[in-house]
Amino acid sequence: MLNAQIKNLGVVFMVKDLARTHRFYAETLGLTFEIADFEGGFLLARLPGDVEFMFFPGEAPIGATPQVVFGLAKGGIDGIVESLAAAGVEIVTPVTEAPGGWSVDLKDPDGHMLALYQDGGLPRRAGG
Repeated sequence: MLNAQIKNLGVVFMVKDLARTHRFYAETLGLTFEIADFEGGFLLARLPGDVEFMFFPGEAPIGATPQVVFGLAKGGIDGIVESLAAAGVEIVTPVTEAPGGWSVDLKDPDGHMLALYQDGGLPRRAGG
């Protein structure tokens, strides 16, 4: 069961200007950033309940971002994706390298984009 695997929730935004985004979320909304790497192109704010807001530079059509990303606690992303596909879930992007690990994009029954992410140090297959 996948819900036993979910350890956290990430909300990923593609933004046009990291500095402007940092100012808005820090000064206007009061978020504290753990990582503000303007050179590397990455902002991270951790909220209570193990929710992460992540910001990357880039263009995305309105409505395509933010994306909800479920973090996997134990790994096994390849087997999970196979099980989801067998259950009829639409896999949009196969398991691919992501910063620090692996991710996959999929759609819920209404067509909303979701993603799964696992740390690169975890096995891609259960028991592996």
